Amino acid sequence: MKLESGRREAYFPAIEKKHHEPVTFWLTVLSEMASDKYPDQIANLRENYGFSQAHANALVMFSRGSESSKSFDTPDDYFKALGKVQAKTVKAIFAVIRGKYPELELVIAWNQPMLKSNGKYVLGVCAVSDHILIAPWSKAVLEKFAGKMKELDVKKKTIGVPNDWQLDEKLLLSITKARLIELEPTPTS
Repeated sequence: MKLESGRREAYFPAIEKKHHEPVTFWLTVLSEMASDKYPDQIANLRENYGFSQAHANALVMFSRGSESSKSFDTPDDYFKALGKVQAKTVKAIFAVIRGKYPELELVIAWNQPMLKSNGKYVLGVCAVSDHILIAPWSKAVLEKFAGKMKELDVKKKTIGVPNDWQLDEKLLLSITKARLIELEPTPTS
């Protein structure tokens, strides 16, 4: 059941009623698994506490900084939902990349803006409450540029930047170029 408001908190009264604990209890349970992957957190709530998929998803996503389950139809819809500073930074990231690579298609996938080339993902961006995540869809690309991103929060699949990040245009374009090279078809023998 998708709630009208789109706010994940809309599920909280039902969660508290059904599971007889305040939401703060469940957020503490999830904070103890903060380094676990989404499917593992969901499985823990479902298998060990009897949560439905919808209730588990609402809690896990809220604990990860996603306060809304609202779906976006277009990148512009996504940008409008962000705060002023985040929207400016996210738009600037895409503007820099599309300025150099105008053939890249800006789409919504997994409810986030993504750049695609020939049907394959090149780079995506996700704005969470206190930072922005950039995902180049490649562990090899992240590893290649890790030395140039020491001041950023580099994880296994994403690069965390501040909401008001002063764009490193050269880095963004280098990451994009490396990802595009990865996506080039390999010659067959």
